[in-house]
Amino acid sequence: MEKYNSQQAIDYAKKWAYKRNPRYYNYDPLGGDCTNFISQCVYAGSKVMNYNKLYGWYYNNANDKSPSWTGVEFLYNFLINNKQKGPTGEISSKDKAQVGDIVQLSFDGIKFAHSIIIVGLENNKIFGASHTFDSYYRDLDSYIYKKARFIHIKGVLK
Repeated sequence: MEKYNSQQAIDYAKKWAYKRNPRYYNYDPLGGDCTNFISQCVYAGSKVMNYNKLYGWYYNNANDKSPSWTGVEFLYNFLINNKQKGPTGEISSKDKAQVGDIVQLSFDGIKFAHSIIIVGLENNKIFGASHTFDSYYRDLDSYIYKKARFIHIKGVLK
């Protein structure tokens, strides 16, 4: 397994947090761009896509992408279960959060609906970047949510 470059992921997040990379479709009008943005960040840190049509994680264009590239639950399932190619993750916890990891929020306590990349850790606080609610270095505690789940990116399968 190759190393995930979390610094490249957060550098990408910093560059694109308040604007849109023209290489990728902006999904804000279709319900939100958060997971699309997080996938872009993770790709910046992993440099490998998984083109498996059923279970992969990839983006060619707005009409040729995997559900896991833009869907909160699909991204979670891909990262946690990936054993083939691309980034792979594991369930983590707030106290083990690392820069470059992913946080997903549930606002109703039932469905997870927002993805954030961790870009900073200070004084037991987590700071993230996201789209839809465009932000960079936003305190996780500033969100109003019922549940959070943490995904540690373990590495990249080539």
